[in-house]
Amino acid sequence: MTKILVADDESDLEILIKQKFRQKIRDQKYEFIFALNGKEALEKIQQHPDVAMVLSDINMPEMDGLTFLTKLNESNPLIKTVMVSAYGDMDNIRTAMNRGAFDFVTKPVNFDDLELTMEKTIQHIKHIRETLKAIKENNILKMYVDESVLNFMGSREYEASIMANETIEASVAFIDICSFTSISEKEKPDTVIELLNNYFDVIAKEINAKNGLIDKFIGDCVMAVFKGAFHLDRAIEACLSIRSKIAALPAANQDFSPLVSIGINSGEMISGNIGSVTLRRLDYTVIGDSVNTAQRLQSAALCSQILINEASYEKVKQSFHCNKIGSFKLKNKTSEVVMYEVLN
Repeated sequence: MTKILVADDESDLEILIKQKFRQKIRDQKYEFIFALNGKEALEKIQQHPDVAMVLSDINMPEMDGLTFLTKLNESNPLIKTVMVSAYGDMDNIRTAMNRGAFDFVTKPVNFDDLELTMEKTIQHIKHIRETLKAIKENNILKMYVDESVLNFMGSREYEASIMANETIEASVAFIDICSFTSISEKEKPDTVIELLNNYFDVIAKEINAKNGLIDKFIGDCVMAVFKGAFHLDRAIEACLSIRSKIAALPAANQDFSPLVSIGINSGEMISGNIGSVTLRRLDYTVIGDSVNTAQRLQSAALCSQILINEASYEKVKQSFHCNKIGSFKLKNKTSEVVMYEVLN
C-alpha cells in the first residue's frame, strides 16, 4: 500500500479524490491523508513517517505549497511531491521544480492524468528505495558513500519507511570451507585472499541461481538466506550444487583440497538492522533460534556433509534422499537434536 498525503485548503478536493480512487482505496493500493495547509502537512508527516508521496497545492493559508516543499525536502528527501495547482504559469512551475517537486499537474484536475502521474511517481519512489536498500546492505560500498547520505540512511524516517523490522519464515545456510585456516598459515596473504575469493565466488553463484541472498561472509564461512516459496528446497538444492562445485576445484597445494561443511535450518526468524548506530555500522540481517540452529548444525558437520534437523527433514523427505545419523547435543540446546545428512 502506498500512503499519499494531500495538502490543499479546498475541502471538495478530498471528496473528489476519495470518489475517484475509491476502488484502489478499497483494494488497499492507496491510503490518503489530508491536510489543509503546509504547516499541517508537515505535522501529518511526523505522525505518518511512512508517507511516500505528496500532492500539494501552491496557494494555501499559514504555509504555502512552495515553502512547504522546501521544508519537506530538507527533512524528508525520500518523499516525492507532485504540485496540483491552478497557478500553472512557467514561473511557478520552475520555482516548484527548483525546490524539488517531482511533477506538476494543473487545476481543474484531469484525474486520468493525475493517476498516470501518481503511478509514475510511485514507480520512481520504489526504484529509489530499492537502490538505497541495496546500498545499505553492502558494507563495502558504505565506505565510499558520503557521510551526509549515511546520516540520512540511519535516520528514523528512512528506517521507518524502508527498513522496517519484521518476523519472516525463511531458511538459513551456513557454508564453511573446511580447514582453510591451515592454508592461511602457510601461503602468502595474496594467495590466501585470492583462493578464498574464488571459493566464495563459486558459492555466491550457486546461491544466486536459487534466488538466495548472501547475508554475510564470516571469515571463511558464508551465511545465506532463502525467502519466499519453497525456500528450504531451494536452500538444499543450492548447497548440494555448492558441495559438488567446490569439490571439483583443483587442489591449492599438496596438503589442501577445498571441501565444505554445511548446516541448514528453516523456520521463523527476525529480519532487521543489527549493529551500532554510533559507528553507523548496521547490517540488515536475520537473527533468532532458527539461525543459531543452522550455525550449530554447520559446526557439527564433517567435511562434505550437509546437515539438517528432524523438522526440516519432515518438510523435504519426499524431495531429497537423506540419512539419519543420530541424536546429538548442540551448544545451548537443552535437549539432543536429531540430525539428518542430505545425500542428494
